[in-house]
Amino acid sequence: MIELLIAFGAGLISFLSPCVLPLIPGYISYISGASLDELLANKKINLVPLILFTLGFSFVFIIFGAAASYLGQVLLQNSETLRILAGLIIIIFSLQLIGIININFLNFEKKIYTKKNNNIWFSFIIGMAFGFGWTPCIGPILGSILALASTEETVFKAIILLSFYSLGLAIPFILSGYLMQRFLMFSKNFKKNINLVTKSGGVILLITGVLILTNQLQILGYYILNYLPFLQNFG
Repeated sequence: MIELLIAFGAGLISFLSPCVLPLIPGYISYISGASLDELLANKKINLVPLILFTLGFSFVFIIFGAAASYLGQVLLQNSETLRILAGLIIIIFSLQLIGIININFLNFEKKIYTKKNNNIWFSFIIGMAFGFGWTPCIGPILGSILALASTEETVFKAIILLSFYSLGLAIPFILSGYLMQRFLMFSKNFKKNINLVTKSGGVILLITGVLILTNQLQILGYYILNYLPFLQNFG
């Protein structure tokens, strides 16, 4: 349960990251086929392309997670080493997010430009391009979740983990398209807090990495389930 909460939260942080949040209106306008003025005029937009877009990048992230888990299964005989390595990777990524270290290639982003196509399934392809092209941008966050996925006992569990990460990114994306005016107001007011949220996410990932490194991740789950009673039904 705790891994799923961490993954979902990581998806939210990815959505709020400086290289994703400012571009959301442009992506929504491009995918939906509506101009920004039309979106602001509360014109009813077709949410299907937005949903297909999120399914596209979710598919890519889930494939990444399955691959990470499969690699972990191959290395299962060295599970102790794999756990320690995963913990160290998450710690390094978290320090990058907090700003303690600066690894240049983790700041790299790859933009993919395409021509608009009226085929509704084109949104799914664009979503996949988003998944591949922007992976370096959200690399420290996604990389941490993939490292966590590599320690899962089965590929299925890794797929569920990356599905929750994708949901954390997809849900606010779809809501932003449905409530564009409110999103723009939120985005404008939130900009000054982007770094704080990113660093807070980094701290959470740092704690997670240390707990994985010391094989104590279950402790975090214990405290969450005991101090948040409404989660006990899912434990």
